[in-house]
Amino acid sequence: MGAVTSTMNYQQVLEQIAEEIARTPGRGRSADYIPALATRDPRAFGMAVAELDGTVHGVGEWREAFSAQSITKVFTLALDLAHEGDELWEHVGREPSGNPFNSLVQLEYENGIPRNPFINAGALVVTDRLHTRTGDAAGELLRLLRAESGNPDLGFDLAVAGSEAARGDRNAALGHFMASYGNIDNPVPLLLDQYFRQCSVTASCADLALAATLLARHGVRADGTRLLTRSQAKQVNAVMLTCGTYDAAGEFAHRVGLPGKSGVGGGIIAVVPGRCALCVWSPGLDERGNSVAGVAALDLFTTLTGLSVF
Repeated sequence: MGAVTSTMNYQQVLEQIAEEIARTPGRGRSADYIPALATRDPRAFGMAVAELDGTVHGVGEWREAFSAQSITKVFTLALDLAHEGDELWEHVGREPSGNPFNSLVQLEYENGIPRNPFINAGALVVTDRLHTRTGDAAGELLRLLRAESGNPDLGFDLAVAGSEAARGDRNAALGHFMASYGNIDNPVPLLLDQYFRQCSVTASCADLALAATLLARHGVRADGTRLLTRSQAKQVNAVMLTCGTYDAAGEFAHRVGLPGKSGVGGGIIAVVPGRCALCVWSPGLDERGNSVAGVAALDLFTTLTGLSVF
């Protein structure tokens, strides 16, 4: 799908979605296993659409900052691919896992190679490799997000990072296990610090929708320079479509039909290649860690606009 000049009234679509979501009774539960996230109102809602020229449309709490969490894994993956190219895929796979995002189950019989870059084990590998190449994986991520969103005030929430570190035993186990197979370069405590800071980035729907237009433009940055080749951007979008919503990726593809990536902070980004990028936020999660209202809103968006990759 090439770049298309939009004549669609995204604002009208967003307002229609917000009205529909407001009538939805059940919204799930906020992520209570991270204390710093547990206090967010599960019924909060915001949604933004960013066009390729930087025009942003929004509804609800679309400028409210929230914890991006696993959404940042998309941008860390893009940065590492830009640095090392296809060598990355020797260390992490591209297949759906079918298991919870923090599972250890598959690593042993797959010799320490995680199934994909978006489960925690895979994201740890990508962060580790980016850190080896840059000396500051979390800092590189933050610089990219600030530049692509046009918001120099984006930052880490150290309270959230500390909250995750305090309950980080499973991620530490994943890191040490993969290190035993030679698939981690850096000391695991250093890697975990980088990873938890990466996940603690706070940003709004507007910020993340703008940042995700990098992938809607097939790897071209907001300033017109190219971060990814068109093929690499396709790879990131493909992994988002098949692996971006934990072990509910098939259901998400069925309902929404767009590359997407969720986070347990309640956000989801989605990409319409050649057209626009979206971000929706509502902290109430389903049992698989995806925003209940967020998935419903993206489902409505593709239904109302007819925009999908299918």
